[in-house]
Amino acid sequence: MAYKYEPIAKEDTYKLIKEAQAGDQKARETVVSQNIGLVKNLAMKYASGYYEPEDLMQVGFVGLVKAIDRFDTKFDVMFSTYAVPMILGEIKRYLRDDGKIKISRQLKTEMKNLKNLQQEYYNKHGASPKISYLALELGVSSERVMEILEAIDSLANVESLDNETMQSGRQTWEYKDEEEQNVKLIDLKMAIRDLEDRERQIIILRYFKDMTQQQIAQILGISQVQVSRIEKRVLSRMREKIESV
Repeated sequence: MAYKYEPIAKEDTYKLIKEAQAGDQKARETVVSQNIGLVKNLAMKYASGYYEPEDLMQVGFVGLVKAIDRFDTKFDVMFSTYAVPMILGEIKRYLRDDGKIKISRQLKTEMKNLKNLQQEYYNKHGASPKISYLALELGVSSERVMEILEAIDSLANVESLDNETMQSGRQTWEYKDEEEQNVKLIDLKMAIRDLEDRERQIIILRYFKDMTQQQIAQILGISQVQVSRIEKRVLSRMREKIESV
């Protein structure tokens, strides 16, 4: 069950954050306390047998504190909307670096054999095999099968972090609700702020005006190939900038 927390009025949060940024430790602690539920909900998305919720929450609080220090009321959004990518950024960095799973050669072999066995069974029976069946076929205990399955799940979690958003081609950035869209828009605005004029114009026309590379090339008086190269280069830099926040 998700940890419930009560939303705080935007104006009240803005006031507390300004006080915290001015050095008021009590105000800072209040903002942190108000967002414990937010941090816990985000941390629980990545908790597993390899990552303790408490550890991920501590990492998430680092992101929350950074959000408090860097938040600008000119964004005119709920603080939680700004804080989410900061908190997730710290958690993802931890998973990529400090918390990344180290897989032994034996475990890699077991994972491969188990997945092959699952696929063969599904192709034949149209259903997933039971743990007992997998254990019998692999010649290991049911407990070991559970460990291998958990390793596969955790590894998939980490690998998925490296495949998010910003591919070299055209991006759509679709989200389930308006708040998630606002989060990405904030990320984009922060990332494009320091781009050169032509780079910024290409990104705006491409992703905010929904123009094709050929249309942009005609407007700027350059070739479609040049637009493609600039776009690819800028997206790579923007991704690095967003992930380093």
